[in-house]
Amino acid sequence: MTFVNDIYPFYTRQRTPFIFSLDLLTVILVFLVFALTFLIILPGIRGKLRFFWMFRIILSLFIGAVIVAVNFTSDWAAASVKANTTYKSFSNALVTAEVGLHVGLSGINVTLKGEPVEQLNETINYNEMFRWTNLLDKDYEDALERGLPNPILYIAEKFTLNSPCGLYYQYRYSGRYASGTMWTAFCCWLVANILFSFPVILYAGYMMVATGVFIFFSLASFATIQNVPTCTFTIGTESFEAELSHSFWLALATGLLCCLIGVVVIILDCLVPEKMRDAFSVGADDPDEDSCLGEGYINANFLDEVTTLPLGSVTLMLEI
Repeated sequence: MTFVNDIYPFYTRQRTPFIFSLDLLTVILVFLVFALTFLIILPGIRGKLRFFWMFRIILSLFIGAVIVAVNFTSDWAAASVKANTTYKSFSNALVTAEVGLHVGLSGINVTLKGEPVEQLNETINYNEMFRWTNLLDKDYEDALERGLPNPILYIAEKFTLNSPCGLYYQYRYSGRYASGTMWTAFCCWLVANILFSFPVILYAGYMMVATGVFIFFSLASFATIQNVPTCTFTIGTESFEAELSHSFWLALATGLLCCLIGVVVIILDCLVPEKMRDAFSVGADDPDEDSCLGEGYINANFLDEVTTLPLGSVTLMLEI
């Protein structure tokens, strides 16, 4: 086989590699807009409550952003290795590259980056997505037709239905249940924020604890993949195994934070309920707030007439 214009035969030209998930970018932008909106109206809040209010809003938005964002990230489990490996089929040429595997709740990303990037008259910089929503076998067949490098095809093949590793079912179903419980945690977070705006701070604390609990359920669902026999990936002479990564630990920290906030709110609401309502500006109705209606005047003549009437007549008037 020979080169045609410095391109391997039968293969289309290399596509621009996947850089950043548009879904994840959308989530980040939406929560940034919310944060900026609240910061704009911050000067309108007077007194010491301004800083407490800002801290509470930013912390709540951070929790919500993490809960939503981890559904679209691709590093719940990850691994990488540097190795000398064959580049493409029909060629014995070797390249030095870093091969990475990134597993998310919706699929896997396989990366291949040359060191240096320019080798064999090509730019070796790939980041390919294989999703669970479609049968991954279809994405794998498409990758074969496009002539992707051998290391990417080798890793993707491990996640096909007919692979003896059985990774497809392990990661797909654990990711599906993890995503479902994570969205449930997001719903609990929404309810908690609504309850914080009413004089029911205790129940808001309960919902924050529920948010953390559902996050833990999600983590437990994904962590079940660690209980099955692992599949070793071998690239050249190097081997690696996927391990829990950034999104998993970030979600764990967020779940602990939610439980901590919920427990603190519950304890303080039981000890100093009035101060908690004042801090959240959701105090009970003030009996003195009717004073804003101004002074009232009573007709003295009417009172004199009532006092001179017999008791039965007064009772009849009240019944009417």
